[in-house]
Amino acid sequence: MGFDEGKNVAIEFRWADGQPDRLPGLAADLVRKQVSVIVAPGSAAAGLAAKAATTTIPVVFETGLDPIEAGLVKSLNRPEANVTGITSLNSEVSPKGIELLHELIPQAKVFSVLVNSANAAIAAITMSGVQASSRRLGLDLQILDANSEKDFEPAFERMVEARTGGLLITPSPSFNTFAQELAALSVKHTLPAVHGVREFAIAGGLMSYGGNIRESHRQAGIYVGRILKGEKPADLAVQRETKVELYVNLKTAKALGITVPNTLIGRADEVIE
Repeated sequence: MGFDEGKNVAIEFRWADGQPDRLPGLAADLVRKQVSVIVAPGSAAAGLAAKAATTTIPVVFETGLDPIEAGLVKSLNRPEANVTGITSLNSEVSPKGIELLHELIPQAKVFSVLVNSANAAIAAITMSGVQASSRRLGLDLQILDANSEKDFEPAFERMVEARTGGLLITPSPSFNTFAQELAALSVKHTLPAVHGVREFAIAGGLMSYGGNIRESHRQAGIYVGRILKGEKPADLAVQRETKVELYVNLKTAKALGITVPNTLIGRADEVIE
């Protein structure tokens, strides 16, 4: 878009480190600095914090939720005065993760689901669809909460104790950040698992299935560039990123003793061998 960090644009980064309660203070700090645009990637909570902090500085959000239902905008085609952004399908496709596990391990009747209750809106919407899908398939769910990285190992130990058939990792900014660590734990505990981001499968997790986060970030960057060049957020309709990617790690499947059907391999965007 014609902007080069360090030359004609400066980026002020703020990290909540998986603690959503820190977001309002971080957003307020950026407002005090009178930044030109606030970008809130990958979290409805971050977008809401930015929206609450200012009615004048443009805000570009990214979220896997319905932005109207989340309270970010009232209209997708005509966003509110200073807020627009990108929405993807991450929360909506989570039920498919359970279906994929069932397809790979049809004999299993109990699956674990890892959620982050600190992101209550995402967790509630995601679990509604996952539970409906599980009931349809006649499956039982073991729901485990992990609000920070220190909760991961105890959660995996409980899964092993319960002899769960596999694990669905639901959408959460912190789960995305620690995708490689979660993949390592799934390998360590020989647990078939599905995550929403490709980095999980690349790092050794069995499968990833979710929205294209890289494309969502790219679209957000385009909107930021357009705003810096003078366009108004209210004139930029919320973009919906609809591409969903499936990555299958055949090396991990073999180590787990799972035979991946050719029909599933044929649907994969990438097969890791």
